[in-house]
Amino acid sequence: MGRAGCCRRGAERLASRSPVRRSRPLLLLLLALCCGAHVGRCQVATPQCRIQKCTTDFVSLTSHLTPAADGFQLEFCKALRSYSACTQRTAKSCRGNLVFHSAVLGISDLMSQRNCSRDGPTSSTHPEVPHEPCSYHSRTQHAQAHAHTHGHAHTHTHSHTHAHTHTHAQGHAQGHARALPVYLFCGLFGDPHLRTFKDSFQTCKVEGAWPLIDNDYLSVQVTNVPVVTGSSATATNKITIIFKPYEGCTEQRVYQAVTDDLPAAFDDGTVSSGDPVHASPGADGAAGKVRALWISERSPGRHVELHAGYIGVTVIVRQLGRYLTLAVRIPEDLSEAYDASQDLQLCLNGCPGGERIDRAGHLPLPPAPPALGLQLQRRPGFSAQTQASPPFSAEAARERCREQLDVQDIYFHSCVFDLLTTGDANFTAAAYSAQKDMESLHPHRDRWRIYPRGAAASGVLWDRPPVRLLALLLLCALGGAAA
Repeated sequence: MGRAGCCRRGAERLASRSPVRRSRPLLLLLLALCCGAHVGRCQVATPQCRIQKCTTDFVSLTSHLTPAADGFQLEFCKALRSYSACTQRTAKSCRGNLVFHSAVLGISDLMSQRNCSRDGPTSSTHPEVPHEPCSYHSRTQHAQAHAHTHGHAHTHTHSHTHAHTHTHAQGHAQGHARALPVYLFCGLFGDPHLRTFKDSFQTCKVEGAWPLIDNDYLSVQVTNVPVVTGSSATATNKITIIFKPYEGCTEQRVYQAVTDDLPAAFDDGTVSSGDPVHASPGADGAAGKVRALWISERSPGRHVELHAGYIGVTVIVRQLGRYLTLAVRIPEDLSEAYDASQDLQLCLNGCPGGERIDRAGHLPLPPAPPALGLQLQRRPGFSAQTQASPPFSAEAARERCREQLDVQDIYFHSCVFDLLTTGDANFTAAAYSAQKDMESLHPHRDRWRIYPRGAAASGVLWDRPPVRLLALLLLCALGGAAA
């Protein structure tokens, strides 16, 4: 499981606009990775066929890359070329090997999708890891490099036969892969809908101020207010984020956003903190320097991102309509750094039972939508410029949500629920943006989709193109084995 989980982190960010084109290389690589992880269940590389080492090196080179970051394209293509060169070196000994050929096909498709040239610079499989104490990635990679050096020496000292050497080195590679940082995702949007670190999807009331995250490094608190009179539905109108002091890297910084005030600076007016010591490759490949903590404004007053490189945390804050959305990615080990007084964390433990609106993930739709225009007119601060939507019927709400959400997963159903509950069409954009932010930050692609209770049985899950393709691929593989 360690290897398979790690390998997914390297392959999960392989993005393409077409679901079928996107799924083919990913599924081919997953087949190669799973075969490598489950020895004996399919054709496995022999000691002379080094495809498993090629794959492990590729995962190590790509596990920390994020598509939204500058320089992603350059570094990903370099890693692909290194992967391709490694497969060429072991091609003769891997002739007829299913794992090898799946990897080769996956690499070819990915190079085409990412517009990577066959010729060009490659990544070093054992790059020199600079020690940058104010970069979480640098600290973890530096620690892993030391562990890898120790393990490598241990392998050569205790290996008396070629077979034993291969087995021991393979086990070390799996252990090294498992040592890569594990990240967690949490998101909040709409009514509000909460996606916890454990990928539990909940719809809650939680009116007032509630902590999403509260540990030794980071505190995130949201304030929710009622959306319409007579409904338990609430939405977020205030977000407070506290980056706690980290010795040698940053002093405490506080970021606060409220409706119609989404600043591109911390409360003290600064936009960054710490010395510029964290190296980051730019789009042209040249290494630049960024600070330990900084803010990036993607759309003035509408979309802000906060990057805490010293603890490996990324936070996305948006305003859609009158309300705010939030998405967070944080390393698992940091999320667990809290004491008993900090156990009320919605991202960690979900909403208290008495605050939940959904029933084990199922969203009960209201019998009749509210007249939002009348509700808005009763609210303080209402003006004629406010865009009030007429009430939605159930079918009209589904049609509106289909315009932006083409897969009927939990984000789609949350969109329908919000439209019927509030009548506010802005919640459609909130669900869409929340889904895109999740895809940008969530570390496990195979967990992206969550379906409401009964959706899989109704055929929604089976009808997805990647699942159909995976089924066909596995059937072909099984058919070949039977023959």
